[in-house]
Amino acid sequence: MNVAALFVDPRGCYAGLPNVEVWDQARDARLYAGPHPVVAHPPCARWCRLAGLVQARTGLLKGDDGGCFESALRSVRTFGGVLEHPAYSDAFHHFGLPIPEAGAWQKGLCGGWSCRVEQWHYGHRAKKATWLYAFGVDPLPSLKWTRTPDTASVAYVTDGGGDVKRRKGRALISWCGNHTKDCGERPRLGHREANSTPLPFRDLLLNMARSAGRSS
Repeated sequence: MNVAALFVDPRGCYAGLPNVEVWDQARDARLYAGPHPVVAHPPCARWCRLAGLVQARTGLLKGDDGGCFESALRSVRTFGGVLEHPAYSDAFHHFGLPIPEAGAWQKGLCGGWSCRVEQWHYGHRAKKATWLYAFGVDPLPSLKWTRTPDTASVAYVTDGGGDVKRRKGRALISWCGNHTKDCGERPRLGHREANSTPLPFRDLLLNMARSAGRSS
């Protein structure tokens, strides 16, 4: 089943996959008109925890993302699929999406579902707490719900086959810190690596979108 990957890097982990249409900045994912279910990664810079600071320093308005998040949300609700954004994204509050709680999917009045998950359980080098919003996905998958304290001594990586294995050491800090309490004590990842999606997590999102397409 075809899936549209919206607001993604044309050279990133979705590129070259069979049955995946890549909609990058040049193609303008805001113009997507179906018919396939979607995985949406709308830009987060104007919604994340640093957006207010950036506005104060540069005048770039918080929430002014050119309509990207609104467009991604409309695509998910129209064609089914899943939207990914950093945990604590102000976009969830702004658009009235259910705010995730620990350990489960939360249903919204809109009929969609949201949850919180950490991408380091799927192979990311940073903790990268993430909020997902799913619409039309059936069944909703059970995820790695563990909410890991910042002081935890175990991180997770994947081997070449995508299996998750344990190793010692703490997850690094993503570009914006993402509400990590001890940001000053660990190195940050570069912007590109922090924005990357681990392959097991990518495959999870694609499978969610395909289930939405089958159920529609």
